[in-house]
Amino acid sequence: MIRAIVIFLVLVALVWAVTLWRAARAEARAEASHPPGGRLIEVDGVTVHAEVMGDGPDVVLIHGASGNARDMTFALAPLLAERYRVIVFDRPGLGYTDRIGAGGASIADQAALLVRAARALGADRPVVMGQSYGGAVALAWAVHHPEALSALVPVSAASHPWETPLDLFYRITSSPLGQALAVPALTAWVPNGKVDRELAAVFAPQPVPEGYSKHFGPGLTLRRESLRANAVQRATLLDEIRALAPHYPRISVPTEIVHGTADSTVDPMLHSENLARRVPGARLTWLEGIGHMPQHVAAPDVAAAIDRAARRAGLR
Repeated sequence: MIRAIVIFLVLVALVWAVTLWRAARAEARAEASHPPGGRLIEVDGVTVHAEVMGDGPDVVLIHGASGNARDMTFALAPLLAERYRVIVFDRPGLGYTDRIGAGGASIADQAALLVRAARALGADRPVVMGQSYGGAVALAWAVHHPEALSALVPVSAASHPWETPLDLFYRITSSPLGQALAVPALTAWVPNGKVDRELAAVFAPQPVPEGYSKHFGPGLTLRRESLRANAVQRATLLDEIRALAPHYPRISVPTEIVHGTADSTVDPMLHSENLARRVPGARLTWLEGIGHMPQHVAAPDVAAAIDRAARRAGLR
């Protein structure tokens, strides 16, 4: 009996050693194939990765959950760079921006960091656009730092409390045991087919644009620290939205809301319809038949919303 237990423990140790080796190898490959595309700046001891392109009024783009700056530099940022200075940040814990503390960082914490990072780049009052989870960060920016933006563009943005429970994946990966055991296993063993299916689900009903996966680099998201930070951020988002939502009537900058009518990830009526009612002077643009990722599949429409916001703010 003791011999069987020893053999079992040795096998478990070997499997775990292989898992950690494969995870480290996968992370090294992801970082080698998709290195930082912009500059690394220090903001109060935190390294923030920012990509800057173009000339003109400042526009900050904030990516969603499980993302990085490359999500915005695939289609939207180059389009905007024809007439704006576009700043795209990696959010804390994702891409090449440091995680803030041991947690994933609240939307308020993230907004505060990105406000300081934008100022470090000379953008004191940019137009701020955020997509999905990034839209919640953009809303926190507008609520808590009203002096630090000229206009607001929430796109497919999570903005109001919802009733559905946290997905099992995030319940596991945000727990202490899941962070210790499940996360390394995902980094080491998740098959490419699973990644492709998840991308397809996020883009539905539109297809994933050709070349997007290669540009975006899903391997960056699958690194252990990024998975951990993203999981905690998702697990705490609902409570943070509950605390933030009552303050939307305080938002005083021009606000252009964009949402696809076929979005099955962030409910358009619950979030954007309600947001348009709560923010004074907000304008809501529906994109008929568009899913959760209009910054790719309807980039000109999102750019047009940013143009409208900039004009309302007197920037164009």
